[in-house]
Amino acid sequence: MCKLLALLVAFAVVGGCAAPSLTGAWRSQVQFASGDFAAVKDLEFLYVFNEGGTMTESSNYDSAPPGPPAYGVWRAVDARRYEAVYTFFMIKPLERTEQVIAGWMPMGRGEIRERIELAADGRSFRSTMVLQIFDPAGQPLPGAAEGVGNASRIGF
Repeated sequence: MCKLLALLVAFAVVGGCAAPSLTGAWRSQVQFASGDFAAVKDLEFLYVFNEGGTMTESSNYDSAPPGPPAYGVWRAVDARRYEAVYTFFMIKPLERTEQVIAGWMPMGRGEIRERIELAADGRSFRSTMVLQIFDPAGQPLPGAAEGVGNASRIGF
């Protein structure tokens, strides 16, 4: 009986000490060191990392020009390190207001590969990322950009 009780207590303690997860909603300040976004000093990303490995990312620049959020996948590398890869569509800026009638036309896509290190308390993370832009035919354009992010968990 004592052994069974000790075993149950051990499982309860281990269960209560599980490593924090990346799953949830996050807000990150992002700074690129190269590429077109290097001049942007107030870039922010909002992320949602879902159980099962899918994710959504949106930025405070998604409306310049209007564009959808990015969608992708993430996975654990070890207890506090993760990788994510996500894609967003790029929209061609309008040259004349009359073009609004035709709609916003596609101009290619971007792909971000991000390495994430979660803090021990699970409330923040630091990341490094590489942004690659692809033309409408899917060919990579020169000048991949590198950036860093500092995120905090969104919660109550």
